[in-house]
Amino acid sequence: MCQQLTRIAVKIGSNVLTRKDGTLDVTRMSALVDQVAELYKRGIEVILVSSGAVASGKSEIHPGKKLDSVSYRQLYSSVGQAKLINRYYELFREHHIPVGQVLTTKENFGSRRHYLNQRNCMLVMIENGVIPIVNENDTISVTELMFTDNDELSGLIAAMMDADALIILSNIDGIYDGSPADPQSRVIREIAPDTDISDYIQTGRSSFGRGGMLTKTNIARKVASEGIAVFIANGKRDHILPDLLDRPEETVFTRFTPSCEEVSSVKKWIAHSEGFAKGEIHLNEKATEIICSDRPASILPVGIMRIEGEFEKDDIVRIFNFKGEAVGVGKSSFDSSEARSMMGERGKKPVVHYDYLYIE
Repeated sequence: MCQQLTRIAVKIGSNVLTRKDGTLDVTRMSALVDQVAELYKRGIEVILVSSGAVASGKSEIHPGKKLDSVSYRQLYSSVGQAKLINRYYELFREHHIPVGQVLTTKENFGSRRHYLNQRNCMLVMIENGVIPIVNENDTISVTELMFTDNDELSGLIAAMMDADALIILSNIDGIYDGSPADPQSRVIREIAPDTDISDYIQTGRSSFGRGGMLTKTNIARKVASEGIAVFIANGKRDHILPDLLDRPEETVFTRFTPSCEEVSSVKKWIAHSEGFAKGEIHLNEKATEIICSDRPASILPVGIMRIEGEFEKDDIVRIFNFKGEAVGVGKSSFDSSEARSMMGERGKKPVVHYDYLYIE
């Protein structure tokens, strides 16, 4: 590896943990636990983001009537999550490694206070040798408040916990330069921030997960821009985790090159907060040019041409350029009424300070 990894987040996808019939693949799960245990015993701190609750519940519950999609997930995940975490507990106990369950929802990332509460909880676990096993709480999440899938959740967790790397385990070897079904296609080994791979991304979703390769790529790019290396690899390959760290030249995966720039904890939170935005700030052409340049800059009232929506001080707002294209998110220093009253004026305090601004 090009860097020494001390803390990693590992996301295990639904297609890795499920058989063809949609039930839990306990053999694969056991093999992955053995690999995580090996890394743990080397002194690497591991945070596990695991799908599989719905698959775990499928073999336990047989509904008497047809359910809508939300009720389906709630029923299976309520039973399956208990079974899943118990299975992890038993498997890790064989290695004398304690684990703890962390169930979260998208709303828990919406406020800085809730965000820090989650972070502090998981830090205490790690400091005491406990592996956090994170999953979305599907029993209370509804469609509009759900993560795209656990790829999005794993990106948030990796950023929140200042991980050195995020490893996304799927059922394919990485990002291909063509269709994965085409024998002529090859895995792209390294993707730099400025590499255009839009022609290579398959937009279809997996059989059992909610997201697809497009989601993985978007999350990977964002996380890599925050200085965290991201790997997409095949979780069904034997010894994939140790091989990825020990024999990278001989192991097939796609790595997204991390940015060398330091990103603050606050900016990492803001970078993933677009879904919680309460309003919009639209910039004029000059402000767009300044904000989207390489120079650090805040959003001043003089550069704002329109404000949409109602928001309070410290709420997250989306930032749009003069063409109406979304370019970032930030935390507003004023409520929407105050911000509107200052629009176009010079010499005023920033509406969004640079320290609380993330430009994509």
